Amino acid sequence: MDKHKILAAFDEVAKARGWQALHTPKNLTMALSVEVAELGRHFQWCSDKDIQGLMAGDKAEQVAAELADIQMYLSKLAAVLGVDMEEALQRKFAENRRRCNEALQGEGSDG
Repeated sequence: MDKHKILAAFDEVAKARGWQALHTPKNLTMALSVEVAELGRHFQWCSDKDIQGLMAGDKAEQVAAELADIQMYLSKLAAVLGVDMEEALQRKFAENRRRCNEALQGEGSDG
């Protein structure tokens, strides 16, 4: 689903409930952090093997729902702040590649 469809669906519910005024950067950031914590609740104290089992079982849909909530709030927050996530991601990937290359070059000079 592209960002425009995500935002349209998010805004449809917000409008129906009268929540648009609450969608400030602070409130959206707080809601996003709550959703990330709810996702973490599923994985707390679990081994990787436990998580594989969870995702193969009846809890997988709950995990997917939390990930969807995270995507919705992140998309809305970026829109409210005027951040183009595609551009931001491209810049971040480039920065990560640059840092990785610098680290690898630094490791090669130690030898």
